[in-house]
Formats: sequence, structure tokens, C-alpha cells
Amino acid sequence: MTSTADPGGAPQDAAGNPEQAASETLAAAGRHPARSRARALAGWAVALLVALSLALGLRAFVFQVFSIPSSSMESTLGINDRILVWKAFFNWHDVHQGDVVVFTHPARDHCPGPDTDLVKRVVALPGQTIYSAGNNVYVDGRRLRESYLPPHEPLGPPIPAATKQAPFQVPPGEFYMMGDNRPLSCDSRFWGPIKGTSIVGQAVVLFWHDDHPDFYLF
Repeated sequence: MTSTADPGGAPQDAAGNPEQAASETLAAAGRHPARSRARALAGWAVALLVALSLALGLRAFVFQVFSIPSSSMESTLGINDRILVWKAFFNWHDVHQGDVVVFTHPARDHCPGPDTDLVKRVVALPGQTIYSAGNNVYVDGRRLRESYLPPHEPLGPPIPAATKQAPFQVPPGEFYMMGDNRPLSCDSRFWGPIKGTSIVGQAVVLFWHDDHPDFYLF
């Protein structure tokens, strides 16, 4: 006996008996329990596969976890701290002064350490001028206000070949980078500004700090 369905109603048999149709449906399902289980397992497998694909895609194209290899960004970031770096739809034209970014290892970097991506802070943008005097950095003639640094943080090496009378001008499409641990940071003072196209992404969250879970938005 065949069954039909009225719009929005329960299944009925050809004689219009919904109870008879329901009995036949349950009987048919009972005759194929293995097929139903296989179909359910296949559905879960597809769902897990989609979830895994999305997770891998997010890691590759949306964000990435970076571990800090050195003390050059202390006290903001310590050795083995972990940050989440935003990569999706990232455009280096949107980078601002003070941002913490990850970029590929500069070819001119001859400082000791692993040849890996670096994490530094943007202190001067394309076209801006920069020089240092004492422990202070000046951008476009104004002292750079750096609330992220400890009070009276020593500068360490000065910005080379740059004075108040003849500041260094950052070339178009490039950024001047420095570590927050100024005395120990190997940065643009040693290997010059970096190209914007070398920036991998921007740090958005610190989630592991001083060997324990932490949470800080950049």
C-alpha cells in the first residue's frame, strides 16, 4: 500500500488512514536497522570532515599561533609566550604606529638567533622621519609616547645616522621596527626598516604569558 502526504499534515494511506501509514513506516524502518545506522555514521563522518577542514583552513588563512623565541619584546612578551596573529584579509597598508606585528626574517639581519619570523613593534610608518636623543625616540619631530614601555626604559643603541637636524626618513612602503626591550633588541637600528610586504600579520591576543594562561588584547 502506498502513502501520500497532505500539505503540512501527517502521512496517510491511499484510503486516508494516517494510523495505518505510520504503522507501515515504522515497519519499513525496522526491516533495515543496519542501513539506518550506516547512514547516521556517514552523516557524522561528513560533519567531522567539514569541521576539520574548517579548522585547518582557519589556521592557515585566518590566524596563526606564534611562540616568542627571545627577550627582545619584554616586558610585553617574554620568552615562550604565545600570541594569536591575525592573517585573514590582512593588508599592510592598515598597519598603525604602535602595532605589534610578525614579519619574515630580514635579509640584512646578522644578529645571533634563529632564522625565523620576528615579532616587533611599529615605531615609524612609511614617509615618517625618526631619530633618537638620550633614551627617547622622536617621530616627525615629536617625542614618541610609549605607554607600553616601563618608565625610564633605557634606549640602548641609538638610531644610527639620524639626528634632530638630519632625521632618518622611512622609505615608502617600509616600516621602522623596534623591540620593547630596547637595550637588548636587534631591530631596525641594526638591519634597517622592513618592507610592508614582508609583514605576515598583526598580533591580536596574548594567551600564554610567564608559563601560565593569560589574556591580553593588543
